[in-house]
Amino acid sequence: MINVALIGLGRIGQMHAENLFYHKSFNLKYTFDINTKLNQKLSKKFNSTSINNPQIAFKDKNIDLIFIASSTPTHIKLIEEAAKYKKVIFCEKPLDLNIDKVNKCLRKIKKLNPRIQLGFNRRYDPGHSSLKKELQKGKIGSLEKIIIISRDPAPPPLNYLKVSGGIFKDMMIHDFDLARFYLEKDEVVSIFSTGSNISDKKFNKIKDYELASCILRSKKGVQCIITNSRHCSFGYDQRVELFGSKGMLISGNKKENETEAFTKNNTSQKKPLLNFFIDRYVDAYRLQLDELASYTLKKNKPISSFEDGRRALILANAASNSLKQKKQIKIKF
Repeated sequence: MINVALIGLGRIGQMHAENLFYHKSFNLKYTFDINTKLNQKLSKKFNSTSINNPQIAFKDKNIDLIFIASSTPTHIKLIEEAAKYKKVIFCEKPLDLNIDKVNKCLRKIKKLNPRIQLGFNRRYDPGHSSLKKELQKGKIGSLEKIIIISRDPAPPPLNYLKVSGGIFKDMMIHDFDLARFYLEKDEVVSIFSTGSNISDKKFNKIKDYELASCILRSKKGVQCIITNSRHCSFGYDQRVELFGSKGMLISGNKKENETEAFTKNNTSQKKPLLNFFIDRYVDAYRLQLDELASYTLKKNKPISSFEDGRRALILANAASNSLKQKKQIKIKF
């Protein structure tokens, strides 16, 4: 069994706690959260020990894995500490909102050669990952265009939005990573972005956007169009299309089930889309843990790394700059 210390018990941390608890390869030994009452409550639920300082986990030689699901500003310090104690590290996205801090961390931990898996869960989604497998088999010939649609049912609370880093760093960063996942070694060389607020003017007050779109161009000329929305009346809209010289591949939305109803008033009426990211990506989170177990025990390289997180943040920064400057931005990784 892999002994785990989970740091952070917010919404995403609680989901990870449950997944770790039920996974056959992991033993959730420690939990930590700054909310001590919550920490104690959940440690009992998951039969683990609540600790009042992450250093207890770092210094425990029986702990194999530090699982970071805490707030974004804490990630870098926790990564550096975990690397110092030679722990395997899992960290939720993003690494940080400040690329200078990420680059400084990289220089600091490089000599320690740490093993880090980053939480870009969409790479592990069966539908999204199958597109890459088919692409690699040559199913659609040469890749020419990537279209990624990502729309949330409703925006997060305003207090969260104020500290999230904005739509590019908080939301679209997943899609920047997914685009790089399909492009592989054909890196992005430029980006142009646009954003607007139409339905919800509160985004103007925090200088953020409810709607955003980007056009990325790869070194080989592949176009990638990404469109995000903080609201979607019909559910959690997540679609990917790969267009190539010989055809097209699509990874579509997930519904409650695939039942269709035919009546005199409606034809082919389908069930609604899933309405929550944890439900939509339940399989992805499970497969992500499977790979984390393999990475910890067998040292297999994960498909989502620290460098992937760093480059996704660079693209998010460039998107913000493009919007401010109203021009195409060249990318330098």
